[in-house]
Amino acid sequence: MRTDTIPAAGVYAIDPERTTIRCDCKALMGLLTVHGTFRLNAGQVTIADDLTQCAASASIAAGSFESGNRTRDADVVSANLLDVKAYPEITFSGTGARAEGQGWVLTGSVTAHGTTQPAQVLVSEARLEDGTARFRATATLGRLGFGITKMKLRVGHTVSLNIDAVGTPVRG
Repeated sequence: MRTDTIPAAGVYAIDPERTTIRCDCKALMGLLTVHGTFRLNAGQVTIADDLTQCAASASIAAGSFESGNRTRDADVVSANLLDVKAYPEITFSGTGARAEGQGWVLTGSVTAHGTTQPAQVLVSEARLEDGTARFRATATLGRLGFGITKMKLRVGHTVSLNIDAVGTPVRG
């Protein structure tokens, strides 16, 4: 990641309308890849001069899952998988980044399905563009660790998330 394009130190509110969260998961014993999206409720990124002081938080509407297949979408949000009636949000909270390869790794935790698990988010891009901050990041989560254990043969055990987020500086 080029350091001359990184947004200035400060707090950035992530705009849910301009943010995309894509997810990919294998299905049918790995024969098919299911692509879907989630909607962001809210998020915030803190950029610090010292990477260890960087932070991020996000709240995702678990019931917003869309793959283009209504039957599948209903199954994913049902008690078979995400159980959004009982667990309507998926959250991330992370503090302390470190440089790795061409990006940063932000260490934190994800809470889904009533369970919190450690998570690492690889930030591959953080840049300033027309007064807004643009972040691209990825994470891979294992659903079994969150207690989402039904449909083991039909739905893969890992979910890859690709985040394209746009943030505006928070004036304080």
